Amino acid sequence: MSNQDNQSTLVKADFDAVIVGAGFGGMYMTHKLRNQQGLRVQCYDNGSDVGGTWYWNRYPGALSDTESFVYCLSFDKQLLEDWTWKNRYVTQPEIFDYLNHFADRFDIRKSYQFNTKVTKAVFNESTNLWDVETDKGDKVTAQHLITGLGLLSATNVPKFDKQEAFKGEVYHTGNWPRQGVDFSGKRVGVIGTGSTGIQVITALAPKVKHLTVFQRSPQYSVPVRNHPLTEEASKKVKANYDAMWKQVFQSNVAFGFEESTVPAAGLSEEETNKVFEAAWENGGGFRFMFETYCDIAIDPAANEAAAAFIRKKIAAIVNDPETAKKLMPTGLYAKRPLCDSGYYQVYNRNNVTLLDVKANPITEFTENGICTTEGEFELDVLIYATGFDAVDGSYTKMDIRGRNGLSMKEKWSDGVKSYIGVSNPGFPNMHMILGPNGPFTNLPPSIETQVDWIAELIANMRKNEQFTAESKAEAEDEWLATCTEICNMTLFPKADSWIFGANIPGKKHSVNFYLGGLGNYRLKLAEEANSGYENFTFDNKK
Repeated sequence: MSNQDNQSTLVKADFDAVIVGAGFGGMYMTHKLRNQQGLRVQCYDNGSDVGGTWYWNRYPGALSDTESFVYCLSFDKQLLEDWTWKNRYVTQPEIFDYLNHFADRFDIRKSYQFNTKVTKAVFNESTNLWDVETDKGDKVTAQHLITGLGLLSATNVPKFDKQEAFKGEVYHTGNWPRQGVDFSGKRVGVIGTGSTGIQVITALAPKVKHLTVFQRSPQYSVPVRNHPLTEEASKKVKANYDAMWKQVFQSNVAFGFEESTVPAAGLSEEETNKVFEAAWENGGGFRFMFETYCDIAIDPAANEAAAAFIRKKIAAIVNDPETAKKLMPTGLYAKRPLCDSGYYQVYNRNNVTLLDVKANPITEFTENGICTTEGEFELDVLIYATGFDAVDGSYTKMDIRGRNGLSMKEKWSDGVKSYIGVSNPGFPNMHMILGPNGPFTNLPPSIETQVDWIAELIANMRKNEQFTAESKAEAEDEWLATCTEICNMTLFPKADSWIFGANIPGKKHSVNFYLGGLGNYRLKLAEEANSGYENFTFDNKK
């Protein structure tokens, strides 16, 4: 019997690890622990198959704003070689195909129980194990609890008066029917104009009888410029994968391009507009914000230069001046940068109506539609493109309890925090993938970074016969202070955004992300591991 096998038999638990979620994080974690370390894992997901966020987000127009060659995992060079992306920016069907291919390639599904929601996970201090329960009646124990719940998975539906009165069809973009929806000949309303709203509005406008958009906050958006990838382009990408991924892991936002080191401050409008115009034609929201100039997110003057450029584009694209005015943001360009496939052009269509519900709020729902202070708008279908209770919503909706029965919801009642985005004091052997205060980046490279680190921690524990690992409270506080300090150097906190929980009424404003870049974040993780995990305490008791 190998030492690894012997270690496993000493653990008085049903499993070495329970993994929750079947997206990028959960599946890669399953591969690392089961296939590479030989551990006993049990995995759960609420969907009927793998896919995670992309299992549910299958609305018309669903698209990642990340270029396809870096919206994947890099650890397996043969997988990179074998998989060929069809488009420059990756669409939901393609992402779903990729994740299914990943599951097939590494035989992931055999460890999953699908159509199953984990309802409760409690750290048992008498056994040092996690007691896990599901909505199917399962009760299992595990040494490690690993959460791949996703940043954007707990759907948010805002409350309106007489909401239940509407008799038409109702959908949320984050929980879209697998069989699809027939919109032909129907009057459709969309509430929300964030990333998903922009995508679904653009996709549906040509297909419906009439589209009514209920806009609260206008958005800065630039063209995505998506297009099919040629065979030549795919070969070029594959030939340069090593250099590309090295750059991604050393970069700030991890989107596969060199971030600018040139400030816009002090340059003439003519100079900046020339650069902005080239970025507008090239496409991509993150490229526009971070590839053009290095100070758009930190300097008010540079930020206004970018914002003014986009506002002028809106004025030039939208034929009706009043509609154009409604679509123009006036505040900072300091939310997650958006991109689109012809969003502003939609409002030149005769079958599209834009309503400003900040100026004329929704008053109530009726059987036939929605009333604002302007009157009633009749609908056959209503779509909530209202986003998510981001970052912590998936955790607080689950009953997770650590030492002394403390719930995750209680721990985060004054604002979310964690140590390096993966660990919580008071919750031993609970390892989060994309937990609070993780890096603000293209997500797959961050997921890969965290999964590798968690897997290494677990392997190190087994080598040293350590049974529990728990981060220190002072380390968590210091990490939050670091995240806050860096965040306050930027303009992002000055704009109301889901990034800080502003989209959820009554939710405490929190610094949810580390804005110091993926490269610096990886250095921090390496520093922690190389120190012998000095900010963790370990217990050898089984």
